[in-house]
Amino acid sequence: MAEFLALHDSVERYVENGATLAMEGFTHLIPFAAGHEVIRQQKRDLTLIRMTPDLLYDQMIGAGCAKRLIFSWGGNPGVGSLHRLRDAVEKGYPHPIEIFEHSHAAMACAFEAGAAGLPLAVLRGYVGSDLPKVNSQIKFIECPFSGERLTAVPSVRPDVGIVHAQRADRQGNVLVEGIIGVQKEVVLAAKRSIVTVEEIVDDLGVGANACVIPGWAIDAISVVEQGAYPSYAHGYYPRDNAFYKDWDAIARGRDTFNAWIKANVLDANVLDANVLDAGGAAQ
Repeated sequence: MAEFLALHDSVERYVENGATLAMEGFTHLIPFAAGHEVIRQQKRDLTLIRMTPDLLYDQMIGAGCAKRLIFSWGGNPGVGSLHRLRDAVEKGYPHPIEIFEHSHAAMACAFEAGAAGLPLAVLRGYVGSDLPKVNSQIKFIECPFSGERLTAVPSVRPDVGIVHAQRADRQGNVLVEGIIGVQKEVVLAAKRSIVTVEEIVDDLGVGANACVIPGWAIDAISVVEQGAYPSYAHGYYPRDNAFYKDWDAIARGRDTFNAWIKANVLDANVLDANVLDAGGAAQ
């Protein structure tokens, strides 16, 4: 059953040094606030997993949180490279990082397999690709029924999964609206899960075919208004496109990046929202 905690306490309790951490949200609902809390608590030696690492993982890698990245496509959408990721891969700054690059299809299948409790995902893919030459996680197997050559990748079963959503009710159920990525798969696949939300409500207002993550699958819920900013939260606030453009110059240099992290993350005056328990009382 989900427990309502301040974000600081959620990260402190569940994200340990050396953990495997998946933080998802596709285009919107990217859990920036949670990632910044991981940076503030100086978590180290993390294996970061994400289908499309963008600015959030660039910040976490540049801040020294990561030793390994499992991903499919990494970049600043519509702008260019992730300069902190490139610096870590190419020059080992702030320290070397190991990368395992996959296709989007393979990552989606790996998350789904993890949610089902399976050790691997099987797909048709990587035909004509050079990725199997540089990624030891990509293997080829033979179907025992048809003899077809298929691709196998390890399922994603992280120590901790973190996602952002619009609303939670007082029973700990969470509603995800708008573009749906693999948020529910992350929560179901992870040993422990943290969900940040914009608000807690009495009634989720669930419509037909809604994506609801049940409270029994969630360990901690933290109320963080604008917890996905500068990405957007459908129905709450827009994407800050100007920041994504500005990030290219900020992240390009080590000094400008470190100054930004110090001013906007490490030294930021962070006030956790009032935390509500399941009965609705402020703690």
